[in-house]
Amino acid sequence: MARSSSGIVAGLTVAAIAAIGFLGYQAHATAPAHPAKPAAQAPANPQNQAPAQQDAAKPAVLPAESGSGQRVVYSVSQKRVWLVAEDGKEPKTFTVVPSTVHPAPGSYLVNSRAGTVTGSDGVPIEHVVRFASSAEGIAIGFSARADGALPQPDPAKKTGGIRMSRADGDAMWAFALYNSKVVVVP
Repeated sequence: MARSSSGIVAGLTVAAIAAIGFLGYQAHATAPAHPAKPAAQAPANPQNQAPAQQDAAKPAVLPAESGSGQRVVYSVSQKRVWLVAEDGKEPKTFTVVPSTVHPAPGSYLVNSRAGTVTGSDGVPIEHVVRFASSAEGIAIGFSARADGALPQPDPAKKTGGIRMSRADGDAMWAFALYNSKVVVVP
């Protein structure tokens, strides 16, 4: 009985290998000689969605008036952030979508952090790093929407969330701990 079982197993193995070989041959025979590359798809850009603003051809230069030492630099006019390490290596930089309430130029310290909360615009956000508040008491800080979207804020609402991609939010969260310096430049 053992001999016949091993014969059956061997026969099934040969049949399986033959079937795989045949399917591979069939796939190769029907595949085009030069397959067309898929067209690069632009990311979905729903109405009122901010386009990606990275310009690889023109590197963003850290503003000269941004101070020294380890710090987060936020340029309101450039809609850009730099994470500047103490060692002076090339800082990580990325674009952001500003809030409707802007912080005044100056130096601040991170005063509050939250892993996940609901933003003042009613959407779930993560990696919230707050550093200022407006005269009206609106908290101002960096965050990423949990859904990864980067829409322009509703100009009718006063919000202080400076939004970034989730990956950039991860980097900000790891870099800007309590009492980290944040320098805001025009």
